[in-house]
Amino acid sequence: MTPRSLFAIVAMVMAPVAVAAQDGPAFDCAKAESSAEKLICTDPELAALDRRLARHFEQAVAVAQGLDAGTDKAVANLRAYQRGWISGRDECWKASDLRSCVEMEYLGRDATLVAEFMLEEPTAVTEFFCDPAPMSLTVYQFATELPGLRVEVGDRVEVGAQVAPDAPGAFYLRQAGGFTFTDSGGVLHDAYGTETECRVAG
Repeated sequence: MTPRSLFAIVAMVMAPVAVAAQDGPAFDCAKAESSAEKLICTDPELAALDRRLARHFEQAVAVAQGLDAGTDKAVANLRAYQRGWISGRDECWKASDLRSCVEMEYLGRDATLVAEFMLEEPTAVTEFFCDPAPMSLTVYQFATELPGLRVEVGDRVEVGAQVAPDAPGAFYLRQAGGFTFTDSGGVLHDAYGTETECRVAG
């Protein structure tokens, strides 16, 4: 399925999702257990991030359910990854700044969901050619609160978010390594630290 057709599915399921219209988070604060959940329940800005992520997650599930093949597996994988993300968010109790950690967890997850399931129109689409191992990349940029990135390499798709709000052009990819924009192109970093120089095609 192409990115454009993926976005078309999103357009059909963008009717308001059943997330309670409230000031609190999407989850039940009476059942909050982790320090992250308890903080979210007392912080309106974090609660708003939770509601937004819940909305985007449900939209992503709707997109996964509309895939032509592998629907059950796609939905199961999405739900499993979300559970894993929640566990990771709850590990923020170990951070020196609990609130900052929780906020970044939400912003990063929101950016990757939008990029993976094309929940918004990309703000830019750029073709790159990379050396020394010849390969072509299609890079989609998204103007989420923490900018998101989708990198297509053949049939493989990598998604990620900007490493920090104050680090424009530097992205962490969820399964690969990263991608850094330069004045003339970009640099693809793999999980082993190998860097591949890329230039804008054309």
